[in-house]
Amino acid sequence: MTRRVPTKPPIALVALAIVGVLFFLIPIVGLLVQTEWSELPTHLSSDIVLDALRLSLIASVLATVLAAVVGIPIAYVLARVPFRGKSLVRALVLLPIVLPPVVGGAALLFALGRRGVVGEPLYDATGIVLPFSMAGVVIAVTFVAMPFIVLTVEAALRNLDVRYEGAAASLGAGSWTSLRRVTLPLIAPAIVSGLALTWARAFGEFGATITFAGNIQGRTQTMPLAVFVALESDRGAATAISLVMVVVAVLVLVLLRDRWWGKR
Repeated sequence: MTRRVPTKPPIALVALAIVGVLFFLIPIVGLLVQTEWSELPTHLSSDIVLDALRLSLIASVLATVLAAVVGIPIAYVLARVPFRGKSLVRALVLLPIVLPPVVGGAALLFALGRRGVVGEPLYDATGIVLPFSMAGVVIAVTFVAMPFIVLTVEAALRNLDVRYEGAAASLGAGSWTSLRRVTLPLIAPAIVSGLALTWARAFGEFGATITFAGNIQGRTQTMPLAVFVALESDRGAATAISLVMVVVAVLVLVLLRDRWWGKR
């Protein structure tokens, strides 16, 4: 006998759900109310905003590329290659998701700073200083954002039916051919989703960036950092920049809706 799902949920449950939605909605409404709409074009065309937008776009795109180049192989190894200590490696790779971003930035500074474990010999050998530079911004946002593509792609590989790859192998396809022509096309939607999440996280990164790369306008000041500074001196600019970032986040979620929830 088939059990029927109740058509009417408990009123208390619905009420709590409404309260929860309002918890997320009210801050957005507050932002919209405080936005100086008549001055919005002026704020968005200011040098501070344009510099921050340029740096955010450059850093987030480079971080996404680096995350794809390194993160997809990590996901493949975690999903398909058996080895001792895999759980520890996975925890290490995914640590930035739960680690406070400021702590991640401090760890990068201790490792890659001018007197860091790696940064000092690098500086002595080449004169390169990573903190407080554009390269530092890219490193910081990549560190924080890469786990998202690893997590997404690894899950897709684990759920992939290996019979397709087995069929390709039985037809004489080598490992690289099978990867390129079978595996990657099958998990392409997951890769796209992972890249979108990675880019959005990199675009909105604050804590690791300000700790490791600083907050120098035109050099390391990204959009979130510009909001932080503008809140103290120009609330109109702060709300304008915040509005742009909210729009970007909403667009990413809309683009990923079919991947996560399916069409409704």
